[in-house]
Amino acid sequence: MFETQQPVLVIMGISGSGKSTVAGLLAGQLGWDLEEGDDLHPQANIDKMSAGRPLNDDDRAPWLDTVSSWIIEHTMAGAPGIITCSALKRRYRDVLREHNVIFVHLTGSTDLIGRRLATRLDHYMPTSLLDSQVATLEAPDADERAISIDAGRAPAEEAAEIVRRLGLTPRSGSSSLGAREPGKSSVPGSRAIS
Repeated sequence: MFETQQPVLVIMGISGSGKSTVAGLLAGQLGWDLEEGDDLHPQANIDKMSAGRPLNDDDRAPWLDTVSSWIIEHTMAGAPGIITCSALKRRYRDVLREHNVIFVHLTGSTDLIGRRLATRLDHYMPTSLLDSQVATLEAPDADERAISIDAGRAPAEEAAEIVRRLGLTPRSGSSSLGAREPGKSSVPGSRAIS
């Protein structure tokens, strides 16, 4: 499926869809770099969401630029990678779109995701923002390089479906627990983004 350029997967969807969990499983199985997009938000965005106020396009712009920089760094180095990012609108995905990017949209019912959000600990996104995320979401169109994955199953099943549908090859001796050096980029000379 991938001629010479290694892909960068953007694991997308509304908050609580399981992006971080599925991305971690994939990174461990594939041995690819992993970046948690939520960790790249400027503090002002985190403060705003923590206060129960949804982000607007202006709030998201610098964050999307940072996510895009990570993708471009990996694309230029020919290194595969996985990054989580809600990527709720097509115009946001346009900022992230490179020729090797594949969007993996985790979908699930509002009820399921609401239950997940209610049980999360140590995350700044309150359950009260779920409706604003659902209202903002524009699912990828047919002309976008994207697949949709049902997030109502065990995360390992979702990761296995992604590997199968994209024709990816797990790293020999890999585990589903995470990359050998999580958070460390394999791109030579890469800088810490956060």
